[in-house]
Amino acid sequence: MRLSAPIYRLKRRAKSMARTERIALSEALDRVARQEGFARWSLLAFRASARIPASLLSQLDDGDLLLIGARPGQGKTRLALALLLDAVREGRRGVFFTLEYTERQARELARELDRADAPAADRLEIATSDDIGADLIVRYLSEAAKGTVAVIDYLQVLDQDRTKPVLSEQMRILKRFAAETGVVLGFISQIDRSFDSAGEAMPRLRDIRLPNPIAEDSFSKTYFVHGGEARLEPVSQARL
Repeated sequence: MRLSAPIYRLKRRAKSMARTERIALSEALDRVARQEGFARWSLLAFRASARIPASLLSQLDDGDLLLIGARPGQGKTRLALALLLDAVREGRRGVFFTLEYTERQARELARELDRADAPAADRLEIATSDDIGADLIVRYLSEAAKGTVAVIDYLQVLDQDRTKPVLSEQMRILKRFAAETGVVLGFISQIDRSFDSAGEAMPRLRDIRLPNPIAEDSFSKTYFVHGGEARLEPVSQARL
């Protein structure tokens, strides 16, 4: 479906609607999405970003740690699920660790991405334990084959439980595990709201919302999404 305007103009329309009608921006975005024929803004944003021709999976190497970052409503969760579904279709193991969704919600979200290939969504593994952290992830994937793809929804959830090691230590554990096993780990990440007023075309590593710092080399690649565009970069080349 062709949009009536570029996505950045649609977002501007939603912001104006939110101010004029004194409603939440998320509600205004969903209204604009419905006008464009989508049930929610996140679906519109995903479809817009899905125009990017290159397959994300084909650009990842065994043992990569991938940061998937975007502001709310940009479709980052759906992009991560699409990555996992691509892995499953290739015969790999795909695992989605989440505390944001129930297993039923996550699987339905995956099915929404490709109604014609619901079996792929059914083969996707979904882990919703309250104990999600580096130790649980390593245990869960202890027998995973090289090339397995797992996504953590989201990075900041690893830093919420004070009984777990600090985030920097968890990332060191996961980086070592990925290097030793060849498992690809993706981390969906929130982007700080200050990015909205910075006038930048795309988020950077410095825009990640983190209560506690982590090393810049915690990830091997970044995949930032904004305004229907996306950029995949090795961290060694990424603008900080």
